[in-house]
Amino acid sequence: MKEQTSVYHLEAFGGLDLLQARYYKQNFSRHAHETFCIGVIEEGAQRFYRTGGDHVAPKGDIILVNADDVHTGSSGMDSGWSYRAIYPHPNLLCSLSRDFSKPEGSIPWFPDAVIHDPGLATQLLMVFNLLTQEGNGLLKETLLLSSLAWLTMRHGKTKTIGNDFQRAETNMVMLKDFMDSYPERDVSLMQLADMAKLSPWHFLRQFKKTVGITPHAYLVQARLRKSKKLLLQGISISNVATLCGFSDQSHFHRHFKNAMGFTPGEYAHSARKS
Repeated sequence: MKEQTSVYHLEAFGGLDLLQARYYKQNFSRHAHETFCIGVIEEGAQRFYRTGGDHVAPKGDIILVNADDVHTGSSGMDSGWSYRAIYPHPNLLCSLSRDFSKPEGSIPWFPDAVIHDPGLATQLLMVFNLLTQEGNGLLKETLLLSSLAWLTMRHGKTKTIGNDFQRAETNMVMLKDFMDSYPERDVSLMQLADMAKLSPWHFLRQFKKTVGITPHAYLVQARLRKSKKLLLQGISISNVATLCGFSDQSHFHRHFKNAMGFTPGEYAHSARKS
């Protein structure tokens, strides 16, 4: 009943992370990625929340999490679950859509968190397996991009939002950009509310409604995103914890494992493997 994870960081495809994992007790905290998550359940079932509701993905189904979607993850069965997943940047998916409709392309939005598409699931697993192997660069690129194009055309949509939400989102984007730029700062609620020109209480409510998590939870995610970049540069885990604003290394380790499903050390090792 030992949990196992293998994480790979590929410099190709704009810096692509790939995860192969077997979990029993792992319980992902509410978090979000700046990337998409596209995975296939190989054994068992995964239960997870994705902005909008709770879902269960059984063996053979594809899980889809949009970039910046708040989500969780845990086992849907006593026997746990295993899956493989990739985390492509929105820019990669946008580049694929240039020939679909708009010349400049557009970032897709996947309305369904779980899809049953056996043919595509089989192809994705084949691609995930190939990506972890040496060589065959042209074949990897061909299969990955064709699979993502198929996924986008069959299951992707263009997200539309109302004017009121758009105005609120524009306001919150400015605050998110600030925390992304300076995640190590111990910023206060009052400072953020002042920047948004809102009362602290109104700011808290609007931020959570728009982003899906509290400002503090978002700041932790911003710190984790910065930590991944520093780990890939070969900076030690203890220094990364300090540079990203965590109180100590154990605090950093706990947040990283709860959100990513693997440890900072495992992610740093993935950089050496690639």
